[in-house]
Amino acid sequence: MPTLTVQAAGLPEAPGWFWLYVASNAIIACAFFTISAVIALYLWRRWKEVMFRGALAALGVFVALFGLTRLLSILDLWVSDVRVESLVYALLAVISVVVIAAMIQMLRQILVLPTRIVLQRAYERLEEEIRQRRAAEAMVQRFQEIEATEAQVRQAQKMEAIGQLTGGVAHDFNNILTVITGTIEILADAVKDKPQLAGIASMISAAAERGADLTRHLLAFSRRQPLQPRATDINALVVDAGRLLRPTLGEQIEIESMLAHDSAPALIDPSQLSTAILNLALNARDAMPDGGKLTLETKNVTLDEDYAQLNREAKPGSYVMIAVSDTGQGIAAALLDKVFEPFFTTKDVGKGSGLGLSMVYGFVKQSNGHVKIYSEEGHGTTVKLYLPRAASAPELPVADSGRPAVARGDETILIVEDDALVRDYVVTQVRRLGYRTLSASNAAEGLALIDSNERIDLLFTDVIIPGGMNGRKLAIEADKRRPGLKVLYTSGYTENAIVHHGRLDADVLLLAKPYVSADLARMIRTAIEA
Repeated sequence: MPTLTVQAAGLPEAPGWFWLYVASNAIIACAFFTISAVIALYLWRRWKEVMFRGALAALGVFVALFGLTRLLSILDLWVSDVRVESLVYALLAVISVVVIAAMIQMLRQILVLPTRIVLQRAYERLEEEIRQRRAAEAMVQRFQEIEATEAQVRQAQKMEAIGQLTGGVAHDFNNILTVITGTIEILADAVKDKPQLAGIASMISAAAERGADLTRHLLAFSRRQPLQPRATDINALVVDAGRLLRPTLGEQIEIESMLAHDSAPALIDPSQLSTAILNLALNARDAMPDGGKLTLETKNVTLDEDYAQLNREAKPGSYVMIAVSDTGQGIAAALLDKVFEPFFTTKDVGKGSGLGLSMVYGFVKQSNGHVKIYSEEGHGTTVKLYLPRAASAPELPVADSGRPAVARGDETILIVEDDALVRDYVVTQVRRLGYRTLSASNAAEGLALIDSNERIDLLFTDVIIPGGMNGRKLAIEADKRRPGLKVLYTSGYTENAIVHHGRLDADVLLLAKPYVSADLARMIRTAIEA
C-alpha cells in the first residue's frame, strides 16, 4: 500500500499563499489542456492537409501531460503518491524525447518554409505574370481586330477596283447596247411578217438584254447604280413579288408568306428590291430541283451593339427585315464567305453568272442596309435583308397617266452625246417621234448651240462627256444662259455627277442605257411636261 502524506498542516498559517498556489496551477493546467484540445481539434478537422501532423500530435500529448503535472502538484498539497507522479513524469519524458526527435527532424524543413515576405514576393510575381498574360491576350485580340480591319479594307479596295472597272466597261458597253437594242427593235418591226428573220431579230434582242442585265448586276454589286429610294410598304411589295413568282418557280415549289402585321415602311428603291427578291427566289428554285418550300418573311428588328460587334459591316439601329428561305440543298460552311463575290457560283457551267447574290449584296449595302446568310448542307438556306426604316408613311406608287406607249411631239431637242454611233441613233429615233433635233458631241458645242438663237425645249445629254465638263455641269451652265430649260440625262454609268450617296438627285430625270424607243418617248414627254 502506498504511503499517503498530509501536506496541508500549514494551511491556517498562510492561507492566501496556499490558495494562490492552487489557483495558479489550476489556471496553468486549463491553459495546457486548452492548447492540447485546440491542437487535437485542428488535426481532426485538417488531418490530410496539415504538414508535420505527427509532430503536432506528439506536441499535443506533451502539452496535455504538462497540464496533468499541474493538477498533480495541486493534489500534492493534501496527499502524495510517488508512484503516480513517477509514472506521469516518465510518460512525459518519453513524449519529450519524441518531441525533441520530431523537432530536430522538422528543423531543416521548417527553415526552408516560405516566409510572409517570400509569399508576398511570389504573389507579386504571379500578379505580374497574370498582367503580362492579359496584355498578351489583349495584343492578340488587337492583332485579330487589325487583321479583320485589313480584310475589310482589302474587300473595300477590291470593290472599288471592280467598281472602277465596271464603270468604264458599263459606259462603253451600254452605249453599244443602246444602239443594238434600238436598231434591233426597228429591224424586228420591219421583218415581223418574215418569221425566220423575226426569230433572228428576237435572238439578237434577247442577247442584248442579257448583256444589259450583266452590266446592271455589276453596277449593283459595285454600289454604283442610281437608286431612287422612297418609303415603301414592304408587306405589299412582298405580296406582289410572291404573286409574280408563282408562275416563275413552278408548281413543284410551294410559296409561303409570313408577314408581320406591324411591319414598318422601309426607305428603299422598290423596283431594285423586287429584282433582289426575284434573284433570291431564283437561287432558291435552283437549290430545290425536286421541289420544296420557299418562305418569304417580314419583321421589324433592332440590331444592337453586340450584333454589330459580331458582324462588323452592320450598324446598330432599327431595320425592316425580309427573309427568303428555302428547303434546298444548302451551302457548305467553307463557301459561305464567298457567296457574295461576283462570278462565284456553285451551279454547273452555263447555269448561272454568279452575279445574283452579289447584286443583292451591293444593292442592300448601297441602301445602308445589311445582308446575312444562314445555310447548312441538306437543310436549306435563309438570306436576311435588313433594310433601313423610313421616317414617313409609305408612298403610293405613281398612277398610270394613260399616256400612249409611244408619245410624240414637235418640240426642239438638243442632244449632247460624245459617241458618234449612239448620237446618230438617238437623233434618228427622236426624229421618228416627230421632234426637231440639234446635236453636239461635247459640252462646248452644246453651249454654243444654247447661246445661239435656235429654239431649244429640252436638253438631252449624256452624263459622261469629254472636255472637262460633264452632263450635270453642262445642265447647270445651260440653265444660267436659258433659265428654266428642261433637262433629261442619259447614261450607262452615272459616276458621281447626278448620284450622291448612292441616290439619284431629287431634281434629276435619268434614262438609263440601254433603252428602247418606248422608254425614250415616255421620258422625253415626262421631262418636257415636268
